[in-house]
Amino acid sequence: MKITNLTPSEEDIMQALWSLNTAYLRDIMAELPEPKPHQNTVSTYLKILVEKEFLKTEKEGRIFKYEVIIPLEEFQNFKLKQFIKRYFKKNSIELVERLLDLKTISTEDLHQFFEVKTSVIPKRKKKKKKKTALREFVEELTEKKKKKKKK
Repeated sequence: MKITNLTPSEEDIMQALWSLNTAYLRDIMAELPEPKPHQNTVSTYLKILVEKEFLKTEKEGRIFKYEVIIPLEEFQNFKLKQFIKRYFKKNSIELVERLLDLKTISTEDLHQFFEVKTSVIPKRKKKKKKKTALREFVEELTEKKKKKKKK
């Protein structure tokens, strides 16, 4: 299954479907934000999403029931990888540094979600670089922990 890019309108429809998982056209229309596109337009986009293999259909009488094939998380991963490749030259550390600089995330957030176990072996001494928030975070994680005193 190959994930492809979606137009903004297709993404709006997929957002509605990801919240519903399976739905009929009337359910999708009810879930879309205002101003709602015409029903025929949504129907055309649904047909395109089926062709792009984001959805599958099941015919029930004269109407179709649409079911999501590609989960939201897979699409998010696809878009994030594209974003990093395009704007950060495939270097995710630059992305984390930027998030820290913008205060979108903090080192405490990173501590909360990651337990990093590494050993740092310096190859050679280099000129001291300006400490970035990410460098300080890595140094904090890799420094030896002090033993707690027993009472």
